[in-house]
Amino acid sequence: MPAAALKPKPLPTQSTVKRPVLLELPCAPVEKRALPAGRPREWYVTHNRRLKAMRLAIALLDSGVYLPTQARDERIRATASLIGVHPPSDTTCHMVRAFMRYNR
Repeated sequence: MPAAALKPKPLPTQSTVKRPVLLELPCAPVEKRALPAGRPREWYVTHNRRLKAMRLAIALLDSGVYLPTQARDERIRATASLIGVHPPSDTTCHMVRAFMRYNR
């Protein structure tokens, strides 16, 4: 029997299936660590906003939204509720689209 016949078939991706691939939720949350002390409050706000925007951008990419123009505020907020994150502000939604735009 050829070696190629023994390899398992890869799972379908968004581009190869007729219907959307379901969003995979993480198995276990990452262990939280304390942020460094002594920074101005604005640094912590911005840091947490960036983390939230990255999580949302990854979830949107996993669900098949690849272009920033496809990621409207409503879609980003729906994805946030799907992954269990508080609804993002307009600023965070803008940041999500910026991540999608500049990380291409």
